[in-house]
Amino acid sequence: MPVELELHNEPLPLAAPFRIAGHVFEAMPATVATLRDGRHVGRGEAAGVYYNDDRPETMLATLEALRPRIEAGLDRGALRALLPAGGARNALDCALWELESQRSGLPVWRLAGLDGVRPLLTTFTVGADDPATMAERAAAYTQARALKLKLTGEPDLDAARVRAVRARCPEAWIGVDANQGYDAATLPRLLPALVAAGVSLLEQPCARGREDELDGIARAVPIAADESILDLAELEARHRHFDVVNIKLDKCGGLTEGLLMARRARALGKRVMVGNMAGTSLAAAPAFVLGQYCDVVDLDGPIFLAQDRSPSVRYEDGRIVCGDEVWGPGAPG
Repeated sequence: MPVELELHNEPLPLAAPFRIAGHVFEAMPATVATLRDGRHVGRGEAAGVYYNDDRPETMLATLEALRPRIEAGLDRGALRALLPAGGARNALDCALWELESQRSGLPVWRLAGLDGVRPLLTTFTVGADDPATMAERAAAYTQARALKLKLTGEPDLDAARVRAVRARCPEAWIGVDANQGYDAATLPRLLPALVAAGVSLLEQPCARGREDELDGIARAVPIAADESILDLAELEARHRHFDVVNIKLDKCGGLTEGLLMARRARALGKRVMVGNMAGTSLAAAPAFVLGQYCDVVDLDGPIFLAQDRSPSVRYEDGRIVCGDEVWGPGAPG
């Protein structure tokens, strides 16, 4: 069925600068794709993948160039063949899911094969800073039951960060994210501190493309792939290096690919994680559907924005809650 495509970019400034290894973010701009058929609406939001130079300006141009093909009508399978993994496909794929949801009157989660959805325990992320500041920020998440700490690849300083947060938050589940900051020489210096602090997950310690550096590392803490595994093809090629796969819709190109990855990761004996790129509730809502299949959930992105959308996801007792009014049959047109 033909549709009308609307495209625009939004700046999405953060409430405060956010630091990870090698980057400081002050905004997380996104592309929003909207499909209309005269009665129903489908929307998708994507921030892209910054380390692949996949940015809103290029995503918008990619989708604009395909406007005639998109407006003629296509399904998610055709889209998966038409565009590579990345933000442009994510925005359009999610818009197609919501459009189908509104046309059918069924929630997206039911279309995705679920019998229902539940609130999901989510991590709350603490950006890299000095140990005392990180401990204060972690403790300020008064409802948090799970924390994710950003590290910078400095073993002694990162160890101090982890110890400081654990001292302030003795009961919390803690994972750490190195964002490619380590290598085979430095990582063994960090691991004893993670074990001593009861850290449950180490995300992306080494650089994308250098996964072999992990082969000789003792798995004192389960290791998750983020930047190393973008889509289903890379899952097949690189899964042996990792215990957990972090699926992000911006990386893999949408909920369609994300669900395929989650099922395949399970078949390969891996644990599954869902993450986000600090988008609004419109980006968190499709990831919430994927999160129903996941062991670890990191969907705190909207809390870092200066302003979220309305209606929005909610955070209650350390969990993310997303109703059909945010994205799906009950969402505003």
